[in-house]
Amino acid sequence: MAIGRAGFGSGQCRIASLPAIASPSLAPDLMAGLRVHAPSSRVRPMPRQAPAPIILVFDSGLGGLSVYREVAGARPDARFVYAADDAMFPYGRIAEGRLTERILGLMGDLIAAHRPDIVVIACATASTIALPALRARFAVRFVGTVPAIKPACAGSATRRVSVLGTEGTVQREYTRALIREYAAGCEVTLVGSADLAALAEAKLNGEPVADAAIAAEIAPCFVVDGDARTDTIVLACTHYPLLRDDISRLSPWRVALIDPAPAIARRVVELIGPPQNAAAPAPALAVFTSGRSPSPFVTAALAAGPARTRTGPHPR
Repeated sequence: MAIGRAGFGSGQCRIASLPAIASPSLAPDLMAGLRVHAPSSRVRPMPRQAPAPIILVFDSGLGGLSVYREVAGARPDARFVYAADDAMFPYGRIAEGRLTERILGLMGDLIAAHRPDIVVIACATASTIALPALRARFAVRFVGTVPAIKPACAGSATRRVSVLGTEGTVQREYTRALIREYAAGCEVTLVGSADLAALAEAKLNGEPVADAAIAAEIAPCFVVDGDARTDTIVLACTHYPLLRDDISRLSPWRVALIDPAPAIARRVVELIGPPQNAAAPAPALAVFTSGRSPSPFVTAALAAGPARTRTGPHPR
């Protein structure tokens, strides 16, 4: 409701002139207790709240939703753009040079169209291949996704850790360098899954996925080595936390599943600060390079964060 300025109309009241009356002088002790409220140069206007930041979450498909919900929980006041390069899914089977060129081109379009304050590359394959080139070309800040090998090895009691990723991620030198630096005496098993990301996409879109298919993909993660066995699995693809409940249910024994999303959300807050407002100023925008609209299941996944989703065209 707008609040207008009040004023007198035709029925305004006129106050008659009154004779001046000399006011009595105030006693000195009363005068001593009075404070004069004069304007002060030290008074500052109330600071304006900073505008809500724009956060772009980018992935090859729907796996980045596992990251989106964590970042949206950490910055519920932000405006979100969720961009999925589903026209080229899955990334793990594309040559590195071609993939880097594609991601650079897409990111240029997305940054020009949405002007994000920060970009989250919610894809381990894209991060390990293209993140240095992205940071070199664009001034916007980037947060990448890397296999959480360091915390997994630090927390393992049996010193037996498996890294479950795409075939490309587990073969990449970047992943092996992380193991050399952070394994801390752990035996690390690398498991490259050819189909688990696609199974996660199918399940999120409401398609039936057989338990046996998931169980076959995760089975190599469970290693028995004498009296010791795997107690920690690194989910090294952002699609895999979408199947977290299924993986836990189908595991032959209980293991810790390490998801990189909470650490990514903490890093975003470190870079752009904590929430400034209580709620999101606008719904999240979903952009798919294929031009398709998100399924009801995808819309529900986006809406599970503080912001509700709307769809928009790809900028190209």
